[in-house]
Amino acid sequence: MKALLLSEYKKLELTDIPVPEIGPEDILVQVKACGICGSDIHGWDGSTGRRVPPLVMGHEAAGVVAAVGRDVVGYTEGDRITFDSTVWCGKCRYCLSGRPNLCDNRMVLGVSCGDYRRYGCFAEYVNVPARICCKLPDELSFEHAALIEAVSVAVHAANRTPVSLGDTAVVVGSGMIGLLVIQAIKQKGCSRVIATDLSAQRLEVAKSLGADVTINVSEEDPVARVKELTNGRGADVALEVVGATPTIKSAIDCTRKGGSVTIVGNLAPTIELPLQSVVTRELNIFGSCASAGEYPACVDLLANGMIKVESMITARAPLEDGHEWFSKLYAGEPNAMKVVLCPSM
Repeated sequence: MKALLLSEYKKLELTDIPVPEIGPEDILVQVKACGICGSDIHGWDGSTGRRVPPLVMGHEAAGVVAAVGRDVVGYTEGDRITFDSTVWCGKCRYCLSGRPNLCDNRMVLGVSCGDYRRYGCFAEYVNVPARICCKLPDELSFEHAALIEAVSVAVHAANRTPVSLGDTAVVVGSGMIGLLVIQAIKQKGCSRVIATDLSAQRLEVAKSLGADVTINVSEEDPVARVKELTNGRGADVALEVVGATPTIKSAIDCTRKGGSVTIVGNLAPTIELPLQSVVTRELNIFGSCASAGEYPACVDLLANGMIKVESMITARAPLEDGHEWFSKLYAGEPNAMKVVLCPSM
């Protein structure tokens, strides 16, 4: 089968590798679409240490069931499906308690980090356990379905955030995940969502996807503006979708006393936390990692148009163009957001 192999850092080669074998509980998926994630870009250059060559990357995907293992129930050849990026065991205490994102034996598709090597979805076929799969309705395109992994991250973050109907939320960072968080937190019941970013173009998209107010932090103080909009009180909740000291501090400063801050971003391994502000204003701080069973809900949200993703897709391209697109995205392609590679294109 054709596969896009990371043969060495910053080098992707279209090559032939064997079609993966499946176990009794696995499904062989013919990949129809796979999105390029920011983590793939950082893996491409070796900066994360979680994409050690040789490796087929890719974890945001959708496709068609090509074969099923002997113990698989509920799926047959030809079914349209998507699947979690996290391969969880289903047996540890976290999986059994409904928190598979914290699985003790967790692996991620398209990752090799020393502890394991799991080939991903920049290929014609991939094998995945049936337990992480989810069926797709006919009306949902494979390209849109490939973004369900990112949607699930946003929906999980919204589910982690305590919201009352009518609350005001601040979303700090209006990149891909931030734009999805804006939509998810509004669906949860926030009557007003304030989006912040450095990019005027991203803020325009944020506005079109449901942000009630946008703040360009290169032009005005987001904390002062949020307080102005909330009669000096601050937002009820803030969701930080960058993962760096300045943006986390901004999220905390924008939040009212007794409010909640959910940290989704994971850019820097360590940050400085304004501890006194968190303690004396009794803020609730939540971490949010991947997703935990939200895939069926995300399928419904996309199929019903309650979360929209089309405006985030910059390009659809064949695997042959993979190296070129990785190079462009790494170099900071202007206004690029999500590129979807389609093996059968």
